Amino acid sequence: MTGIVVAIDGPAGTGKSTVSREVARRLGLAYFDTGATYRVATLTCLREGVNFDELSDVAAMVATMNVELILDPQNPHVALDGEDVSRLIRTDTVALSVSKVATNLEARPILQQIQRDVIAREVEGGFSKGAGVCAEGRDVTTVIAPEADVRVLLTADEDVRVARRAGEGADAATVREAVLGRDKKDSTVVSFHEAAEGVVTVDTTHLTIEEAVQAVLDLAEAARQKGSEGS
Repeated sequence: MTGIVVAIDGPAGTGKSTVSREVARRLGLAYFDTGATYRVATLTCLREGVNFDELSDVAAMVATMNVELILDPQNPHVALDGEDVSRLIRTDTVALSVSKVATNLEARPILQQIQRDVIAREVEGGFSKGAGVCAEGRDVTTVIAPEADVRVLLTADEDVRVARRAGEGADAATVREAVLGRDKKDSTVVSFHEAAEGVVTVDTTHLTIEEAVQAVLDLAEAARQKGSEGS
């Protein structure tokens, strides 16, 4: 029996990362933040002095970058040319430019294929030894893993999403611009505010983390039971 694939999408501040990591941990799956591929691609371009306006140059750099993704839900990290850059890809410098890579229609397909390859490896082996993967990020439920066993769109009210990010220690006004501004930019190339056909919506506005996690676990259990009945 091949591993299970859980795909979780949604706007910033809905709890995607927290929920996905915990689901992966409890189910013994790999945890894959697909957004990290866009961030490390951005860091690569910044380091190499690539002009983000030169779409082909960005795509060429993305195609040749040397990246290793460690998918342990309890200690995920990203290595670039052998260097752990997990913290660097979360800096404001990267955050301010990541949409330039994410909306680059020449680089985006390259990154999407990288993401598909990562998911495919975990279904057969990889970190999870074939147990599967919980992947979260933009368009993972539709473009990256449309055949996933579980496809979930997490949503939440805008004010709640901003408050959650502000609670992490950043200035509220800055967070509002970062959260809503990033969503606006990314929505030009991908839809993540409304669930596609077959994708289950989970509104986390009034849910605790535990409740949100349990909602996804219930869907995973239902998918596994359905798979067992069909085998």
